[in-house]
Amino acid sequence: MSKTSPGNFFEDFSLGQVIVHATPRTVTAGDQALYTALYGSRFAVQSADAFAETIGYPRSPVDDLLVFHIVFGKTVPDISLNAVANLGYAECQFLNTVYPGDTLYAESQVIGLKENSSGKTGTVYVRTHGSNQHGEAVLSFVRWVMVRKRNETQMSGAATVPVLASHVSAEALGGACPPIAAEAWSNAHAGAPHRFNDYAVGEKINHADGMTVEEAEHQLATRLYQNTARVHFSQQAEAKGRFGRRLIYGGHVISLARALSFNGLANAFHITAINGGRHVAPLFAGGTVYAWSEIREKSHASGRADVGALRILTRATRDLSCEAFPTNEATPEQPGVVLELDYWALMPV
Repeated sequence: MSKTSPGNFFEDFSLGQVIVHATPRTVTAGDQALYTALYGSRFAVQSADAFAETIGYPRSPVDDLLVFHIVFGKTVPDISLNAVANLGYAECQFLNTVYPGDTLYAESQVIGLKENSSGKTGTVYVRTHGSNQHGEAVLSFVRWVMVRKRNETQMSGAATVPVLASHVSAEALGGACPPIAAEAWSNAHAGAPHRFNDYAVGEKINHADGMTVEEAEHQLATRLYQNTARVHFSQQAEAKGRFGRRLIYGGHVISLARALSFNGLANAFHITAINGGRHVAPLFAGGTVYAWSEIREKSHASGRADVGALRILTRATRDLSCEAFPTNEATPEQPGVVLELDYWALMPV
């Protein structure tokens, strides 16, 4: 029996199956520094201990999306090593603050299986839970991924698709954010004067700047998360694949869009939930990412008076600036939208 793993194919999953993922990961200040180097994120709470302490944190927390990517990365060898594409996310909640020195664990349960009509692949739905060294939940999310079949000639008839919430309710928001002293919040140090009451539902924001993705940096980022999906690394293998080149990890695009959003949403200091995400089109090295956001909804998180919650739809584009707020999907020939991310972010009142 081989001691190496080929990864799981669609036929290897079963409804209700629980998978404990290797390996636990202690998050360090070095990880946070490298994350900043890769994306240039400038949100003050995650950048400065002194700023975080002033408003009520014991110290600067780990960036929300770094937590997400690390937990996600734990799941890849078991869920999506043989993936064609990661298709979407739902019901993602950040449940506890993570600080440098905390250790993250991940476990997933299969909640849906659907064989695709081509017979070559199937879609696997999993709910993943991330926890810390104390056994406290820090993150929970659902994702669905298209996985290759081991035997394309044998149909299983699997067709169970879970019913998922369209969005995380406002009453469930804010678990990973301690009470903050909004009066101590420095707009000057945070980078913008605009707070919760300065945003309106329907408002659109062009984040203006663009970042070109290099081959080395997207692979470095994916390795930072210990994400082993083959489509991101081996040009020899991917030269024979659907696109002929390495595919950029979708989470890399999410983090680029979040970093770009600072210009216009500088005080949106914490992603408290992700309602849904869709990788509209693939992205490859050499593409330049831009982003724009629309305010979809406003709410006070669980009745809190210190912070408000903005429901934001951010679209990231490839090779297309966002002055006109584009919605057309990118194609190999035409620039356009590559990501749509619907999330709740907290902002001081």
